[in-house]
Amino acid sequence: QLSLAESGGGLVQSGESLRLSCAASGFRLDYYSVGWFRLAPGKEREWVSCINTRDGSRSYADSVKGRFTIPADNDKDTVRLQMDNLKLEDSATYYCVARFGYTCPTSWYGMDYYGKGTLVTVSS
Repeated sequence: QLSLAESGGGLVQSGESLRLSCAASGFRLDYYSVGWFRLAPGKEREWVSCINTRDGSRSYADSVKGRFTIPADNDKDTVRLQMDNLKLEDSATYYCVARFGYTCPTSWYGMDYYGKGTLVTVSS
């Protein structure tokens, strides 16, 4: 069965780091572009970051720029999100999405695959 699954969420203190993973099952992510979104209670879904897997270009939301990165050590079936200097407002469920081709996903809709999310909680 073809699917995406996030992992790596957890409870951390403000200023700490987490590394999320988005793993594809049944297909290779190097033919897809991958995006990260997050959804916090009472807030709208927010685009966080994305990677164009053809040229490796990455984009980041202003709210996470300088703190979150998509590292270069991705596998054919896994894309990661390194989150450093976490803040209280980063608490959310984080989702990855994948779309066939090489346009960096910045919209939630129209993706080929959606993960079920991993919860990140940042405490003071």
